[in-house]
Amino acid sequence: MQRERYDLVVKTEHLPRPEVQALLSVLRSQAFKAEFGAIGGGTICATSAASSARRDACRRIVMKASLDGGIASCIQEAWKTLAPPPRAAAAFACLGHPGRLSVFRMLMRFAPQGVRPTEIAAALGLKPNTLSHHLADLTACGLVTVTRQGRSLFYAVDLHKTESLIGYLALDLGRARPDLMPKALHEKANPMPDMPFNVLFICSGNSARSIFAEALLRDLGAGKFTAHSAGTRPGTVINPFALEVLGRNGHATGGLRAKHLSEFQGPAAPQMEFVFTVCDTAAAEDCPPWPGQPITGHWGLPDPVKATGTEAERALVFAQTYGALRRRIAAFVDLPFATLDRLALQTRVDAIGALPEKA
Repeated sequence: MQRERYDLVVKTEHLPRPEVQALLSVLRSQAFKAEFGAIGGGTICATSAASSARRDACRRIVMKASLDGGIASCIQEAWKTLAPPPRAAAAFACLGHPGRLSVFRMLMRFAPQGVRPTEIAAALGLKPNTLSHHLADLTACGLVTVTRQGRSLFYAVDLHKTESLIGYLALDLGRARPDLMPKALHEKANPMPDMPFNVLFICSGNSARSIFAEALLRDLGAGKFTAHSAGTRPGTVINPFALEVLGRNGHATGGLRAKHLSEFQGPAAPQMEFVFTVCDTAAAEDCPPWPGQPITGHWGLPDPVKATGTEAERALVFAQTYGALRRRIAAFVDLPFATLDRLALQTRVDAIGALPEKA
């Protein structure tokens, strides 16, 4: 039986050319074509509306695009029209490529927040066109979503689809056998340990943001937490502007020092209940899993150390960074830990990470 051919036509009125090209790249990706072909569909020829007045024998499927909907709505509409929700085989095939897997792993470290392609490329050392193909395939198989914020595109893991995929692997393929389930999965059903909780804040230099966070949690936590901080870059010192801001706000600074992350990765290190990254560079680092599977969150803020201008202008940036972290940590210490399970705590931690930087 001859398969029907589909001429996938995209209406692009008022849609910027870069978004048109990105959309067509997704629709032409191998992952999208493989998924569509697997359900009995025909071949796909993705074209723009300007070049669609041909191949009369093709069945035309027209998708509308606008600045309001953007690429994300086009991709979602394509899936609704052409294929069912992405299935395990296509998702596993997509993740079977080392490049796509590395991109997905990095996006997971930022989840549920999105990341700009330029930041992904810089962190992983990928060429823009290579990254574009990886993101197109991950989006096409349903594991990653793309949204537009202003002039930027942000790619994020679809946590619902990822949960379904992991559930299929563990419960369907693995038949929920306890000898195949990681120990951490059984521990997630257990309540959080008694206070005080060990909490680690990580940034690249441990010179400002993570130091602010350590001091704030130590002083606002009322004994419910043991605060730690560390940096991924060795040989750093606390920035003088950071010490000045802490002193002005009544925090003791005598016991604070810059520490490397390795101090918290050895067998004698305390086991953490919470681990937060407070800069994008630290979140992009490929660290091994933490013992005990602590709840993690990304509370990224711009690096005040990179601020330019007069001394007063730079001091203002440090004060604003301190204020943003104070609001987040105040919200964190007010959580009703005694009544929340791990899943609820993770949801609250993610929500705190989405708080605006400025009040």
